[in-house]
Amino acid sequence: MCIPREVFARWWHNVLSNLKELAFRSTPLSVSIPWRYKTIAVPFTASGLALALPTILVHAQGYPSKYDFGTTANDQEIAAVAIAIPADGKGLPPGKGDYAAGKTVYETTCAACHGTDLKGVPGLPDMPSGAALRLIGGRGTLASTNPVVTIESYWPYATTLFDYIRRAMPFSAPGSLSNDEVYGVTAYILAESNIIDKKTVIDAETLPKVRMPNRDGFIPDPRPELFK
Repeated sequence: MCIPREVFARWWHNVLSNLKELAFRSTPLSVSIPWRYKTIAVPFTASGLALALPTILVHAQGYPSKYDFGTTANDQEIAAVAIAIPADGKGLPPGKGDYAAGKTVYETTCAACHGTDLKGVPGLPDMPSGAALRLIGGRGTLASTNPVVTIESYWPYATTLFDYIRRAMPFSAPGSLSNDEVYGVTAYILAESNIIDKKTVIDAETLPKVRMPNRDGFIPDPRPELFK
């Protein structure tokens, strides 16, 4: 069960204030929390102190049905974030793009991180650990001792590329590209990966038909009951 921040903060303050005593205590320490919560009883011993935190139980009398902050999201606000595209491309927006248009967008928006050759710019500051800056190449290396994981070598569906670019790129202003710009950049990356021809126009109809090199490199999940 989740513990509200104010409840945890009060409990943790009590722990820190009595740390030396708690380490040798065999009987539970009861921390009384007013408002909607009953007493939290947490046993502490020298060996159990480090293990106690993730196993705390809060017996709630009932969560409030409404909190007095924020506003209800309207349809326009919900639509702005509910834009994920599944593998089959259902929900792809209107628009289109090709290699030439995508190249222009890429050079002005993407190359600073992903490189003019789409193979990444090493040593960039403030990049998240493991950031996948290289976009192309590496085909056929996944089973080797030195796999190169890129869009070209790893991703099973081209629709995921459009979806990710639209929601998360560019890094400095995610969501700022128009649908046409996203389609264009998608076409540019796929063409530079030698997956589509440079003359191919990418849109809601053509993108789901693109077959990625590693489409068959994944094993279906054997638990269909989890995805009903």
